[in-house]
Amino acid sequence: MASGVKVSDEIHQAYTDIKKSKKYRYIIFHIKDDKEICIETYGDRDASYDDYLEHLSNVGPEQCRYGLYDFEYEHACQGTSDTKKQKLFLMSWCPDTAKIKKKMLYSSSFDALKHALEGVGKYIQATDMAEASYECVLEKCRSTDRS
Repeated sequence: MASGVKVSDEIHQAYTDIKKSKKYRYIIFHIKDDKEICIETYGDRDASYDDYLEHLSNVGPEQCRYGLYDFEYEHACQGTSDTKKQKLFLMSWCPDTAKIKKKMLYSSSFDALKHALEGVGKYIQATDMAEASYECVLEKCRSTDRS
């Protein structure tokens, strides 16, 4: 906790809801009053990846966020048919256009959130929509799959 920002208690329950109960597709977090990481919004189970990206872009070009997403994709092992895979990833969204102070606060607080959300499959840092794109995230999720 290099930044001194703490993780709110509600995040632990929400993490269980997305990981075990599959209640949500995604959760967006923000840092409230430079002191605490809180939940900003939930994405329903039937929400798409485009809905997630739309929320990130709608917060504004100077705003940073964290996003936890239950990512589903097709995975083909050699000699078998395609199978559906799921990976929870945690994204740090800090656009290049955000103020330096805000980017530093979010990047220095990322470890506190990572520690609170034990068992996340992938960590992604995105500074623009290209790095947050479906194709880019899919590539990063597949990079650790066995073929």
